Amino acid sequence: MRFVSLLLGAVVVSWPAGAQALTDWQTFTDAGTGYQVTYPHGWQVREQAAPNVSFYAGTAWAAAPAVVQLTSQPLPASRLNQPPLAADPADSVWQALLLLPQVRVVRLDQHDAGPYQELHYEYTYADTAARTRVVGRLLWRGGYQFQLEYRAAAAHDAQYLAAGRQLVASFGFVGPGRPSRRYADQLCDDKLYGIAALRVHDGIWEDDCRTIHEFAAADLTAPPRVHRRVLPFQSYALAKGFDNCLYSVTKSPTDQPERVYRYNPTTRQGGYTTWELPAQGSGNVWISAATDVRGNLLFITNDANLLVRVSPVTDSVTVVWGRDPLRNAPYFPAVGFAGAGTHANFCLDDTGTLYEVYSTNGTLLKIDLHTQQPAPAPLPLTGLPAQGGYSDLLMQQDTSGRRRLYVAGPKSVYEIDLARQQATYVRRGVYTDLAGCNLFRPNQAASLPVPPSPPAATWLGRVLAADSQAPLPQARLSVVGPGTSAAGRTLTAAGEFLVTGVPAQPYQVRVQLPGYLPLDTVYQLPAGPSFQDIVLRPLHPGVLLRLDNVEFEQGKAVLLPSSAPDLNRLVDLLATSPELTIELRGHTDNQGDPQLNVQLSEQRVAVVKAYLVSHGVAAERITGLGLGGIEPRASNEQEATRRLNRRVEFRITGGL
Repeated sequence: MRFVSLLLGAVVVSWPAGAQALTDWQTFTDAGTGYQVTYPHGWQVREQAAPNVSFYAGTAWAAAPAVVQLTSQPLPASRLNQPPLAADPADSVWQALLLLPQVRVVRLDQHDAGPYQELHYEYTYADTAARTRVVGRLLWRGGYQFQLEYRAAAAHDAQYLAAGRQLVASFGFVGPGRPSRRYADQLCDDKLYGIAALRVHDGIWEDDCRTIHEFAAADLTAPPRVHRRVLPFQSYALAKGFDNCLYSVTKSPTDQPERVYRYNPTTRQGGYTTWELPAQGSGNVWISAATDVRGNLLFITNDANLLVRVSPVTDSVTVVWGRDPLRNAPYFPAVGFAGAGTHANFCLDDTGTLYEVYSTNGTLLKIDLHTQQPAPAPLPLTGLPAQGGYSDLLMQQDTSGRRRLYVAGPKSVYEIDLARQQATYVRRGVYTDLAGCNLFRPNQAASLPVPPSPPAATWLGRVLAADSQAPLPQARLSVVGPGTSAAGRTLTAAGEFLVTGVPAQPYQVRVQLPGYLPLDTVYQLPAGPSFQDIVLRPLHPGVLLRLDNVEFEQGKAVLLPSSAPDLNRLVDLLATSPELTIELRGHTDNQGDPQLNVQLSEQRVAVVKAYLVSHGVAAERITGLGLGGIEPRASNEQEATRRLNRRVEFRITGGL
């Protein structure tokens, strides 16, 4: 739907219907970043540091009369996992725009498009002696911010604005592009990992605990991909995040706060995070780690008396418990006596059940993580070797969706059939900890915070004078539509108003003030907050005003039916201002003989004058002038834009 006004210079909410067809444009694609944009033939491309690029009119970048610049940058860590629209960026931009000299806000609204969020804006401001127009979009996707912005002198609107708007609007994502930097956007893959406890060095087995083995969940029997000694310390604890990175902490019994280390198995790069686990207690080590249904990372000490949760989304570290819940179980003396093996190695399922393995014989112990209550009895297993050394558990699912529970034994990995309480040999290998998270993949979206439903549409704006940008608090404004009334709205001393309504519904907007051209248009409120000014044109001799929707059949002085609303508004203006006189100015495109075009423009002026006279306007108040095609409003190269040149305007000649 295209919204129009009687050059009321006022509310512009859609790209022009007569813009050049995209099929006539060239396409620019950045596959690495995953975006595509189209730009007009004749415009130049200036590639900068990838993925930034500029498109400009003319032949010289330094003297380009119109430029559209595309930039992309990563969001700061503090905003990485924050929903981009949660902080209401439109309000921040609105406040920044109000600081510009003589700013006129044409459009400022935002919406959540699902995979990405965006903000549209358009405004003009005084730049020395001239005005500059800016049209842009801000988009947020995967922890990156994209900005596409058109800039040109407002005096060049007729030549470049339609193309600039269309170029900005053409930007879109066409592929996955760069991996998301937002932790909550990641999708855990099917790989599982283990810290190798031993390695062969010069033919001799020795402690390792720094090398990571990578397996495919579909086949744990296949040889692993080895990430040799990629941890900067020996470790017993390993967790896999939803971002498919591995998180670990030293096994050193330091009793000091320890920072968590992140290793990316895809890039084979690692580094310390800002997350710091608390002191683990004298004589204790961090012995095991796991991932929960929300992507949090949990670490536990070997005495099971300290379980902490790291939230990558909020960058927080919290204590889940400071005393082993299993101490409340009646069977605790059988597994917790002095000199007994540890029972702290654990994994989690998607219901919040924490499974621990007793290192001495592989017995399973269960705790409800929500209530921190242990199961009434342990779960012994058959099929495991009698010797101790059971070091971890991991619940994973294969590519068919079948759930599998693995236990790392003294020399091998076993799969556990929970229903039969039976273990089956899978492969050889000694691992201090296992890590995976694809068990939670089907529930990942449900586990994340549900985005709030779109808020009610709110429109904040000002009524301004077109020539001075001064506020017009005396103007009478009415906005009629769903949820509003026809009563006039009182403006603040700064000319501000606030309208609350229903998104995507049409609202009839009328503004009147003596000495100014009245506004009568339709506006569709976008969801959420939007910011847009209304501009009134002063009525004084010499002011030239367009009749945007007064159009003619090609080559004829025959009005199209769509011309009636604009002509009727002009009739109303002349009726309410009986002293006003005007000059009609007719224009054509450049097709055909120039002299015939002048005659055609004169005939079109006569048709418009006849319409006004037939509706009660005195003929002597109207003069006319046919100019042919010498003053084009848009390009004459395409029919889509030539039709904008076949028009009639009017100039105020007196009466005020």
